[in-house]
Amino acid sequence: QVQLVESGGGLVQAGGSLSLSCAASGRTFITYFMGWFRQAPGKEREFVAAILWSGGSTYYADSVKGRFTISRDNAKNTVYLQLNSLKPEDTATYYCAAKQKWFSNPRADDYDYWGQGTQVTVSS
Repeated sequence: QVQLVESGGGLVQAGGSLSLSCAASGRTFITYFMGWFRQAPGKEREFVAAILWSGGSTYYADSVKGRFTISRDNAKNTVYLQLNSLKPEDTATYYCAAKQKWFSNPRADDYDYWGQGTQVTVSS
């Protein structure tokens, strides 16, 4: 089992920045990918970014590429998502997730563990 706890959401004006954190605990040593997804009201959950836990390779949705940055601190078992140049359409609940399926698609939402989510609201 892996437990995930997100933090760092909030309300920000368009063009502003936020930093999200996701602390992982439990059997994190067999985690392959850590990812961030988001879900806006009335919309399906969508992939935002992912990072290979051991090697550090990163993957981004086209909609956030160049604005968001995913990183990790293996010693702290924490993954981060830096959100810059935020837009109102970035408003959503952001979820951290962990996948233990090796050689899988980091953008697919078949992650094994999910956090409770943190709200990001961007005002225009």
